[in-house]
Amino acid sequence: MSDADLHFWFDPVCPFAWMTSKWVRMVAEQREYRVEWRLISLRLLNRHVDYDAQFPPEYEAGHTAGLHLLRVAARARAEHGPQALDPLYATLGRHVFEDPAGQPPPERATSRAFLEQVLAEAGLPADLGAAVEDPSWDAVIQEETDAALALTGKDVGTPILQFRPPGGAAFFGPVISRLPSPEDAVALWDHVVALAGFPGFAELKRSLRERPQLPAFGVRPGEAGLQEDWHGGSRRQHR
Repeated sequence: MSDADLHFWFDPVCPFAWMTSKWVRMVAEQREYRVEWRLISLRLLNRHVDYDAQFPPEYEAGHTAGLHLLRVAARARAEHGPQALDPLYATLGRHVFEDPAGQPPPERATSRAFLEQVLAEAGLPADLGAAVEDPSWDAVIQEETDAALALTGKDVGTPILQFRPPGGAAFFGPVISRLPSPEDAVALWDHVVALAGFPGFAELKRSLRERPQLPAFGVRPGEAGLQEDWHGGSRRQHR
């Protein structure tokens, strides 16, 4: 049984999951919060969706790349324990979202050269990168995706957080577009935990979102990204 204070399901290509993870890490450092990182695939979550009809053109390739990166994460955990996901996700996120030159295209993010660099920086063996082309890991990722959806319902995205597992409430989000200061991070977190602690709380939502305050999106600290309307928690076009 997990002794974590929080279960955090992530897809490595989701910028909002990455932003929330940075916030969670800030809180964990100040509160000695124990986080267990878990896997959820946007590509598997949307496996029944017509991408051509409902998403911008780059989304299918991006979500597919996320699934392939999760294969590497699944193998890393299987061979090196759940603690391997912490440095692996931190390193992947830094390379995917923190480069002012922009996000690496899917073909680079899933290349062996890219993965060897990420794995080396995460302190993990380079041969784990071979899993990127191994669909046998998809069953594990699907099972974990289904487990997250069983806690929240199906009309959600990433990240998914479960507070005080295994019996605590789980929600999609919090979704944030800016990183709070270290002082504000804990105060904001306490408000979220308080909401999660009320058994009858289900949802607090707005579909307007700013582009995340991340170097890869050209939004610098102190700036606010362009605001967009995310219908149903996604960029679906509904045409």
